Amino acid sequence: MPEEVPILFDFPDDAENTIDSEGEGGERELPVVPLINTVLFPHMLTPLFVGRERSVSAIEEAMARDRTILTVAQREQEMNDVGSSDLFTIGVEANIQRVLKMPDGSTSIVVQGQRRMRVVRFVQEQPVMRAVAVPIYSDEEKTIAIEAMMRAVLSLYEKVIKLSRTLPDDSYVMAMNVDEPGWLADLIASTLPIDVPRRQEILETLDPEERLRRLSIMLTQELDVLELESRIHTQVQKEVDRSQREFFLREQMKAIQRELGQDDPVQRELFELREKIAASGMPDVVRHKATDELERMELMSPAAPEYSVIRTYVDWLLDLPWTDQTEDLNDLAAAAKTLDRNHYGLPFVKERMLDFIAVRQLAGDRLKSPILCFVGPSGVGKTSLGRSIAEALDRRFVRASLGGVHDEAEIRGHRRTYIGALPGRIVKAMKDAGTVNPVFMLDEIDKLGADFRGDPAAALLEVLDPEQNNAFTDHYLDVPYDLSKVMFITTANLLDPIPPALRDRMEIIRLPGYTEEEKLHIARLFLLPKQLEANGLAEANVRFSEATIRQLIRAYTYEAGVRNLEREIGAVCRKIARRVAEKRSYPRLIQPNMLMRYLGSARHNHGTAESQDAIGVATGMSWTANGGDIMAIEVSIMDGKGRLTLTGHLGEVMRESAQAALSFARANAKGLGINVEHFEKRDIHIHVPEGAVPKDGPSAGITLATALISALTEHPVRRDVAMTGEITLRGRVLPVGGVKEKVLGAHRAGIKVVLLPSQNERDLTEVPNHVKRQLTFMYVDHMDQVIAEAFPKAPKPVTTKTSSPSEQGVRSSKRKSVPASA
Repeated sequence: MPEEVPILFDFPDDAENTIDSEGEGGERELPVVPLINTVLFPHMLTPLFVGRERSVSAIEEAMARDRTILTVAQREQEMNDVGSSDLFTIGVEANIQRVLKMPDGSTSIVVQGQRRMRVVRFVQEQPVMRAVAVPIYSDEEKTIAIEAMMRAVLSLYEKVIKLSRTLPDDSYVMAMNVDEPGWLADLIASTLPIDVPRRQEILETLDPEERLRRLSIMLTQELDVLELESRIHTQVQKEVDRSQREFFLREQMKAIQRELGQDDPVQRELFELREKIAASGMPDVVRHKATDELERMELMSPAAPEYSVIRTYVDWLLDLPWTDQTEDLNDLAAAAKTLDRNHYGLPFVKERMLDFIAVRQLAGDRLKSPILCFVGPSGVGKTSLGRSIAEALDRRFVRASLGGVHDEAEIRGHRRTYIGALPGRIVKAMKDAGTVNPVFMLDEIDKLGADFRGDPAAALLEVLDPEQNNAFTDHYLDVPYDLSKVMFITTANLLDPIPPALRDRMEIIRLPGYTEEEKLHIARLFLLPKQLEANGLAEANVRFSEATIRQLIRAYTYEAGVRNLEREIGAVCRKIARRVAEKRSYPRLIQPNMLMRYLGSARHNHGTAESQDAIGVATGMSWTANGGDIMAIEVSIMDGKGRLTLTGHLGEVMRESAQAALSFARANAKGLGINVEHFEKRDIHIHVPEGAVPKDGPSAGITLATALISALTEHPVRRDVAMTGEITLRGRVLPVGGVKEKVLGAHRAGIKVVLLPSQNERDLTEVPNHVKRQLTFMYVDHMDQVIAEAFPKAPKPVTTKTSSPSEQGVRSSKRKSVPASA
């Protein structure tokens, strides 16, 4: 197809004489063309691009009549379909000089403004917008004040044109040839790069003097912006010229040295260092420091001792990452899959990491990296969890062990005044990471020490504070280094040794010891495949039965984590591997009865429930870092003088609990049916078996009281009941800790009924459902309830004068057998 040629409209010779006559008061009805992003001024010749259908129709109607239109700027520039209320009320009557049809269907026109018009009313909006408007006349008297204002405006305009790169120089010449003040103001306003509201402001200002005054303010503002832009441009140009000049001179110097055969390796080395500094992306403060040190090197001999010291310092500055960072993996599904693949359980930690990734995805760099502290016993996977978090985020992982660190310089580095000074562990790890946003694990933060060399924990206060670590200063570097993008993860076995100020800066996440069920799943999913692969049995089709793994957990390990369990599995695998290597037959399925042959006799015995109800024996529940268990408390009564003997390696708190239990029994002896003379003529001996194991804590209070009451009343205690809770002198039962571990230990020992403080009912949410389904839980608030449930034939319930009025009502325990849906 031939190319479309624009059509130029020809006007009749008498077009200028075909103007409609004006009505009363000069009113004229004209087609309206709304203007976008511009304002037309009188006397100005302006090209316009018309694309909207109503505007094109208005142009065609004007061409058919007298070529006169009314141009009015619209208030909202982004609006396409405008109505009469969307236009300003003052516009300009314009005469169409030329119309040109463009190939894309739009219309280009050239119009010349004639005079200001005020819209009286709109008479039509479709298909052509028409309005009745009246001309606006103003007094153009030229006074001395107006003359002075015109000269001031021309002076400002001249300065603006000299600084502007968009205004042509002949604009000032045109302005000088205008004698009318209003016309001058319109001319300058039409050329200035100002927005539509300010242009409309000039158009609506009818007084020429006021129009010039407002224009002078706009010119002054524009002049300030242009002068500032000019200064910035000059500064940038000077900097660029200086850099180019230095580069040119250095290239010349290198060429001269090559021509003279004096290619000095030292100078080449210094030149390379300077180029690395320029390309390293260091902050200005650090770059100036590195440049100053490099200039010192240039002034001294390479044989000088300080030369190598400075060179090492500059190398450290260059090796550190200043801007390099990895892109975080924002795929929540992939991150969750990675965490589940590497670790079983730990739902709270995984949820915390997924929350961080989600918020980071929404907030970007505005989110500060968290400072986490994993607290838990050894072997629960704190360090490996840090690696998994780094893998889930797709970040680099670095680790520094703080166990046994006593010197503050290990964290902050040594000052360069010392011989052999080096940066601290933080900076060294950042150099190894190579990025500014790694996952940084500080292991064993609770093992820090302090001596005459300083307190490393105090040095970590700045490192682990998100409000301060953006300018961490190592003593060796002596320049600020930004650690705010690093995700710090610390680990500890105990929280108490960590100073309170340091603990406050971290988000504490507790990792409790694994339960037997969790160990069973970990062994199946992680430990067995790992050990079979490590011992060359991946193709040997060797399997461990579930009963075998449980036997390993119960009889051969006693720990919170799974390290020893992995060792025992590895020991069994090595025995099988030896038989495979010797070409002998080997078992494909490892059964529990084979463990004696491979590992020897069992090393640990977990507690089991008593075989029958007994007098003076009550079953308590204990909790250690290695898990939960039951604990039998024995009380013996003998002739004597009322002395109380405590044995079994008991701690101070547990001794106080025993004394409180005895005081409760003596205070309520009458109500319990106890002979008061027993306390004066009999000795009481309380013993907790396994005397070599230290025991402490208040949670055995109600167990001690139950065993005492049983011995004094000669009523046996139910063998299938285990209990825990702190006792007060009034017989109240207070909440305790470690409920999950205690309940699991009782379940493993064959207990059927568990007595818990009422306030500990909320802690059962952590207990697995299959365990809760096999136990009956009773929640108690007072020893009356404990006595009623612990004895097959209970002593008389107590109603004592020491009880508060609110406690003297009916005390009945809440018995709860958890249904399958719990």
